[in-house]
Amino acid sequence: MGVGVLCAVQGAAESAIVQAVERSGGRLSVTRRCADLTELLAAAEAGLGGLAVVSGDLDRFDREAVATLHRCGVRVVGLGDATRPWLAERLTAHGADLVVDVTSEGDVPDVVREALAVLDVGRPPAAAVPTAPAPPTRRGATVAVWGPTGAPGRTFVAVNLAAELAALGRSTLLVDADTYGGAVAQVLGVLDEAPGIAAAARAAGQGALDLPTLARLAPVVLPGLRLLSGISRAARWPELPASSLELVLSQARALADVTVVDTGFCLEQDEMLSYDTRAPARNAATVTALEQADLVVVVGAADPVGVQRLVRALADAAERGLVLSRRVVVNRVRPTVAGSRPGEAVAAALARYAGVEDVVLVPEDRAAADAAMLEGRALREVVPGSPARRSLADLAAEVAATVGADAPGAQVAVG
Repeated sequence: MGVGVLCAVQGAAESAIVQAVERSGGRLSVTRRCADLTELLAAAEAGLGGLAVVSGDLDRFDREAVATLHRCGVRVVGLGDATRPWLAERLTAHGADLVVDVTSEGDVPDVVREALAVLDVGRPPAAAVPTAPAPPTRRGATVAVWGPTGAPGRTFVAVNLAAELAALGRSTLLVDADTYGGAVAQVLGVLDEAPGIAAAARAAGQGALDLPTLARLAPVVLPGLRLLSGISRAARWPELPASSLELVLSQARALADVTVVDTGFCLEQDEMLSYDTRAPARNAATVTALEQADLVVVVGAADPVGVQRLVRALADAAERGLVLSRRVVVNRVRPTVAGSRPGEAVAAALARYAGVEDVVLVPEDRAAADAAMLEGRALREVVPGSPARRSLADLAAEVAATVGADAPGAQVAVG
């Protein structure tokens, strides 16, 4: 028996597609004719096919649907329409393995031929072979700021790290990807009723996210620094699926030299606890940011509980293989909770229990942090002489040297 085909084609072409597949000489066989996206995904989850033929205008068909099909081992052939070229563009943006225009019944056999080429893993389909090399584009770096629960200061570090990178002349994009309640916009005094990251993820899911769109959604808040604001209401976390955020971060590399991502704390694969394997994962945004990062800045608090949480978090991240390149930062270092030599005590504990030999210590400077919070500005703007600011400036210089962006290629006007 041939490869099973899941047919989710609307209109008159549906019966023609089915007949053409059945004439493929046994290499393909229609196993399910799906009325909508829900039925298509259910059939894929049940393992009923290895190829899906989908209309470009299928309701609710987006990048996340393609990602789900791919996770099920199903390749996707999208049917476009020469009279509506935007359909093919959208299918390509969604990640379809092949897009074929079908305007008449005579085009149907070509669809079968191209579908068989898609299934031949040793030979790419003819339509997928590029005719010319893609123009070079800038590839910036991604730095994720992550740490365990307990308010160790992830947002404080992310905001000021991004501000210091921008001050060094690196174009910087600050992304708030905390699905438990983003606060970056408020910390920087930005009034933003519509979170930019949700709009960017929505555009990515619809295949409409390009560089100008991302630039429009990420306004300049400081010289050289753009902000993609986060969701302030935790209930909106389903708006940030992993497949969409991955595309957002990919586009961000072309927009800025360095993208700094403020993440949530939790790495639990919560979808594993659900019987519905297509259910969105609340922590997908954090996991995706760590997977895409060139460097992860791991932030912990300088107190006994904070250090213990940091040690466990480093171990958990290492087990999951999520933090391959890291820089550990301990925030709010102070003698009142860590002894007369707090820096030495914290460094010794991390070296002994986590194998961290080189740690960045950010001194407690509550007055400076409060002043910056009150003004809605970065430390360097309000109290440039703060010991905490100097520590973060040194970290920014190190990060800039460590994850330098590729040389710019073709320039894209982003406005």
